[in-house]
Amino acid sequence: MSSLFSTRKIFSSAIALRVTFLVYGLLQDEYSAVKYTDIDYFVFTDAARYVSQGRSPYQRDTYRYTPLLAWLLIPTSWSHPLWFSFGKILFATSDIVAGWFIVRILQSQSGGAMTTERALKYASIWLLNPMVATISTRGSSEGLLGVMVAALLWAVTRRQIVLAGVLLGIAVHFKIYPFIYGPSIIWFLGSCPLSSRSEKRPSIPVRNPSFGDTILKFLNRSRITLCVSSLATFVSLNFLMYAIYSTPFLQHTFFYHLTRIDHRHNFSPYNTLLHLSSAMPDRVSSLKLESLAFLPQLLLSAVLIPLTLAKKDLAGTMLAQTFAFVAFNKVCTSQYFLWYLILLPFYLPNSSLLAHPSLGITALLLWAGAQALYLHQAYSLEFLGRSTFISGLFISGLVFFAVNIWILGIMIGDIGAKGGEEACILRRGFFF
Repeated sequence: MSSLFSTRKIFSSAIALRVTFLVYGLLQDEYSAVKYTDIDYFVFTDAARYVSQGRSPYQRDTYRYTPLLAWLLIPTSWSHPLWFSFGKILFATSDIVAGWFIVRILQSQSGGAMTTERALKYASIWLLNPMVATISTRGSSEGLLGVMVAALLWAVTRRQIVLAGVLLGIAVHFKIYPFIYGPSIIWFLGSCPLSSRSEKRPSIPVRNPSFGDTILKFLNRSRITLCVSSLATFVSLNFLMYAIYSTPFLQHTFFYHLTRIDHRHNFSPYNTLLHLSSAMPDRVSSLKLESLAFLPQLLLSAVLIPLTLAKKDLAGTMLAQTFAFVAFNKVCTSQYFLWYLILLPFYLPNSSLLAHPSLGITALLLWAGAQALYLHQAYSLEFLGRSTFISGLFISGLVFFAVNIWILGIMIGDIGAKGGEEACILRRGFFF
């Protein structure tokens, strides 16, 4: 009897799932008052239409993305109505390609050298996840980021440092958050401790390394290559876009997010405070919460977690970073969950969530239950007209935040408990 987890069956099922949602979405958009297509998709396609007319995508209000996205979606402006779904097909296809990268990484030495069947089981967390398929087929572009992140990790594990740098530069240009992976990869590309055999050799007195020696040891070839290639890619793309679109490109793609105040409800623990700030700008503190919110977020996701964990497990570290970044972000919607779901298959095989099923089931139920609690309050606000901002949404948002912090603690504990020998074996390939 053939296995349920064969490459053809899993990928065929993943494609069929997305085709089903695409067709269902067309029918719901046509016949239902509640539309399937995400509102952001209309922003993307409007911007693409402007670009096709030789105009700036930033003439579309609320377009806060790189022009590359509008360029990619130019076919949605073509005359036949079916071309409007081109972007959804592109995003759904990106999901599938990202799943292929997941399988390849899990089959590699650094991913655990899994058999194809076992790798497909964990890749199914992404490929057969209805949430992932729904978000992409509704027209969210997160699938593009997913394939970039998966390809980035694959390139590092394959020792393709120049390619990894180019992918990192493109990903950060496309959406700012992947820059947090830079410190982890740089730290991961460090030298390994001496083997036990070397430690048994007679000790030879050596002088303490100077500050210059330490710097030279840190600046190895792989780290320099990654920094140069990623920075060159990022700067080149930004220079090109600035040359074409001038200041609006910088303002809407980057600067806007530093002072963004999103008054619409979302899962973020900052949401109610930011809602009040937008509603009563003259009555709030002079302390800019929308800017200060970055401090704990970046300290944890871009500094502490990479320095503590990256040399033990790069993929797991990237998951913990992303999970922390999303949990502490001042705007948090369901689409953002895809940022860390793409990395979950690399963490789970050796996690305590699977080693202790009761713990894993509890974490899943609390994570889903906290969302349900929040969405109940959001439903009361949007559909029943009840004012639930101050008590219901605020408290349920804090509950979801607390659950996320608890799960993050489990992740960090699991990754920190690893010895790092396998990662060290992989890193040696970069230097010798």
